[in-house]
Amino acid sequence: MAKPIGPICNLDCTYCYYLEKETLFPKGENFRMSPEVLETYICQYIASQQTLEVTFAWQGGEPTLLGLDYFKQVVELQSKHAGGRKINNTLQTNGTRLNEDWCRFFKAHDFLIGLSIDGPRELHDAHRKNKAGGPTFDLVSRGMQLLKDHGVEFNTLTVVSRTNVSSPLEVYDFLRESGSGYIQFIPLVERLPTPSAAVAGLDFAEPPEPDQQESAVTDWSVPAEAYGDFLTTIFDAWVRRDVGRVFVQMFDVSLGIWSGHGPGLCLFLPDCGEALAIEHNGDVYSCDHFVYPKYQIGNIMNQSLATMVNSVQQREFGEAKSAQLPKFCRDCDVRFACHGECPKHRFMKTPEGEPGLNYLCAGYKKFFRHIDLNMQRMTELLKARRAPANIMRELAEEPRSQTQTSAPLKH
Repeated sequence: MAKPIGPICNLDCTYCYYLEKETLFPKGENFRMSPEVLETYICQYIASQQTLEVTFAWQGGEPTLLGLDYFKQVVELQSKHAGGRKINNTLQTNGTRLNEDWCRFFKAHDFLIGLSIDGPRELHDAHRKNKAGGPTFDLVSRGMQLLKDHGVEFNTLTVVSRTNVSSPLEVYDFLRESGSGYIQFIPLVERLPTPSAAVAGLDFAEPPEPDQQESAVTDWSVPAEAYGDFLTTIFDAWVRRDVGRVFVQMFDVSLGIWSGHGPGLCLFLPDCGEALAIEHNGDVYSCDHFVYPKYQIGNIMNQSLATMVNSVQQREFGEAKSAQLPKFCRDCDVRFACHGECPKHRFMKTPEGEPGLNYLCAGYKKFFRHIDLNMQRMTELLKARRAPANIMRELAEEPRSQTQTSAPLKH
């Protein structure tokens, strides 16, 4: 995951976890990946991949602030170093700066765009504000329409907060009717600054440690069980009318788990460590959510990506996810699906007082147990070489009140 403009953004979203990263760099820092760093990264990243297709992920901050000419240079460098491989690009944007030129470029070079939008106007504007504290919905909607007009493939990324978690169908129906073909829901979990951070003069929470006491979250963080209710409510609507028509990342990931193909998402893997982040100055970190000095594993200008990825430090970072899983989680009936989710959310204590419980535990338990029967049915359809969408016909012939009362969940 590349951050060519670091944390610099034209918006001031209430919940943004990356804006604070500006404090990690000297005052007056030029938050722009230099031509030298950019070419070194592109060259090394392509060379480090063992596949015929290589995908770059460009994020920020807001990467469009770099200007269109910058990304024209990106594709030129990729072509220069491709070595016969197919190059794919994804770019995450808030959509407020998109115009005809950007969209023509995205279409010409087959960029997949991740567009951040939190639902209808009142829900979106609650937290996604500009630098003056004003609304952004109209600009984002205009950007989305431009993407559609130019035939640019895009996904939507929706942060689920305390504000919109109680409106699951309103959010989901808005996204599907807006033409989002692939929907990602991102649970908002933001901790308040820890005492150690305050002592160090930092205005953000340090990354969680295995022995750390549980800490409070911001008022806009999503309640754990409410997040589970949000997902289950949308799933119940999706499984009866939208399978094969609307793709929801969480549901696709779940089907991959149930069918034995794996989650395809680092959150639910037993170990992590393969989702590194590179900052604008070439610094490489263990993970996008652990961009702290402790988790810097090198700089691309004096170490190769291969060396950093295979370093002892990075390997230990990845293996810590399973090694530090509490007994409460190891014995859980949904461990096969969850694996404790992301370590950045593991700052609670288990009922027995053991540290390392995921803040979202109750929500994931509710969701994974709820979908179990229908996931098993779709898995059986796949085994029979039938499309999972056939489940909609089966469910239409059953009473809507029919639910799973047993809990097989043995995987």
